[in-house]
Amino acid sequence: MARPLLVSFISGSIGPWRIERLDAVRGESLQPAERLEVLEGSESDLTGSFVWSLRGFTSNSRYTTSSETEALNAKQRGLNCRRATRAALIPIRKIAAWWDLSQNERRDIFEEQSKHIRIGLEYPPAITRRLHHCRDLGEPFDFLTWFEYAPEHADAFDELVHRLRETREWQYVDREVDIRLIRE
Repeated sequence: MARPLLVSFISGSIGPWRIERLDAVRGESLQPAERLEVLEGSESDLTGSFVWSLRGFTSNSRYTTSSETEALNAKQRGLNCRRATRAALIPIRKIAAWWDLSQNERRDIFEEQSKHIRIGLEYPPAITRRLHHCRDLGEPFDFLTWFEYAPEHADAFDELVHRLRETREWQYVDREVDIRLIRE
């Protein structure tokens, strides 16, 4: 596994990503903003003015088996593909009852009941994702999921998030914001 990477998502009036829409799916939304900057590693020190910022770090896979990780890695291309001019940032927070479950109970809900990984494996390489953990940073969300895709795959992305939101796992989500972006 690569070293954890700290990533900051900073909203304001500058950045390569224009915020097309920002919707509260569950719970409180975030303040409207025009643009988003994604800063990685040491670049992620916050300076200047911004509307809101969210930080997370990449980490080891928490709920996947080695064969699932291999399958995901084999299908998914890297981020920053030139054709992927659409993106989504989806911050999610889960209720305390989720965190009170043991690791194997969370895995059972995540994959055996909800089929999160199996559903996710249907969409790469058209849709690329990177998960950021932020619960341990004291952030307002537990996870930040970053997705990139080409405009012709927007319907597939909508289908992916709809399918995941219909699972048992999403009964544990109490805050979710769906931020759609266009790289200009």
